[in-house]
Amino acid sequence: MPVTAKLSRKFYEKFGDDIANELVKWFNDVDATYRADLRELNELNFARFDSRMEARLARIDTKMAELKADLVRWMFMFWAPTALGVLALLLRR
Repeated sequence: MPVTAKLSRKFYEKFGDDIANELVKWFNDVDATYRADLRELNELNFARFDSRMEARLARIDTKMAELKADLVRWMFMFWAPTALGVLALLLRR
């Protein structure tokens, strides 16, 4: 929401409406320029942040897939002998 600069009535009386209005217009133009620059800078920073976040999430996804594969491997290594032992006990009966 843009903020419009206003000057006191005394300023208008002292320098006249033309000069005061020109000064108010200049203030508003400078404000609009700074706002546009700030908006552009924020968009650039957000784009950079977003790209970094995507890269980090991609690395996390890769590590999670590796961990899942390791977990399945370890589960098989622990449960396969147990299952074989249970089957051997059942077959002995």
